[in-house]
Amino acid sequence: MAADRRVWLAAAGLALVHLCVLSAGLLAPYDPEEQNRDLPFSPPMRLHFVDSAGSFHLRPVVHPWVAFMADGAPRYQEDKTRALPIRFFVRGEKRGGGTGTAGRRLFGVDAPAHVYLLGTDDYGRDQLSRLLYGGQVSLFAGLLATMIALSLSLLLGGISGYFGSWADDIIMGSAEIFMALPWIYLLFAVRAFLPLHLDTRQAFFLVISIGGLTGWARPSRLIRGVVLSGKQRDYVRAARGFGASTAYILRRHVLPDVSSVALTQAALLVPHFILAEVALSFLGLGVGEPVPSWGNMLAGLQNYYVLKSYWWMSISGLALIPVFLLYYWLSDALQARLSGVAQ
Repeated sequence: MAADRRVWLAAAGLALVHLCVLSAGLLAPYDPEEQNRDLPFSPPMRLHFVDSAGSFHLRPVVHPWVAFMADGAPRYQEDKTRALPIRFFVRGEKRGGGTGTAGRRLFGVDAPAHVYLLGTDDYGRDQLSRLLYGGQVSLFAGLLATMIALSLSLLLGGISGYFGSWADDIIMGSAEIFMALPWIYLLFAVRAFLPLHLDTRQAFFLVISIGGLTGWARPSRLIRGVVLSGKQRDYVRAARGFGASTAYILRRHVLPDVSSVALTQAALLVPHFILAEVALSFLGLGVGEPVPSWGNMLAGLQNYYVLKSYWWMSISGLALIPVFLLYYWLSDALQARLSGVAQ
């Protein structure tokens, strides 16, 4: 029961994260490509329930930033003379042909003022909006790449374990080659042979294809072991003796055992492929600007002055931590549940 509870808690946490990025059109206050060149690298705004005059507000307020130059870099201080109330379910605007959609936003302030709860980047783009829209790229790249890798693992591992012979030798020999190479370097090597400049759609599908095609080896070995063990069981031999077809045996007796292993492997693979997309986009080989992803949002940290002075530029890297922990917690809980069922 404890393992089941952990599975549901981890799954609920991941469902909430993915629901938030899917709802970016509502939750993001601005278009992720909208620029405000007057406020580059502005810090996260603070929510206040008590203004500078000491008045309490049920509706939180923010004080806009006033920019000034110091040591050749923009610096900011709050304008305490202005209090901007946060308004909910405001109408947003799509500007400049960005990727966002015009419509209702969860919160905002009266134009022409802006609210930047997670600050802005070097172009004055809202970090919260880019985090939410970027999550659609990074998180779902991990999910789609995992689907490709697991599909190949189920197919090749199932063939190898059930039919054996020369097919087993070829498939498992190939898997050992893939496993001997560090997956991230293999990913870079494959990407290096492909065109450098790709549009956003091509880059996205390229990342998930490379990830899926390079990540099948380890799960396929585990699935092969489960299939190899399952086909030797007495009830499978009895079914075969009564004339059951291979398709029936696989569907009725083998795949139920494989599905548990596949789910556990999926929870381990998704973080790997998210990291692959982040690494490729960080290095300029994945999804490029101006479309946000959690990888290219971190690209600014390659500059030392950004890393030193503007901590909020690492927000997408910080967002990876709870996502990875939830996936690993889910994997651990699934493994514990599988072990409990086996006993």
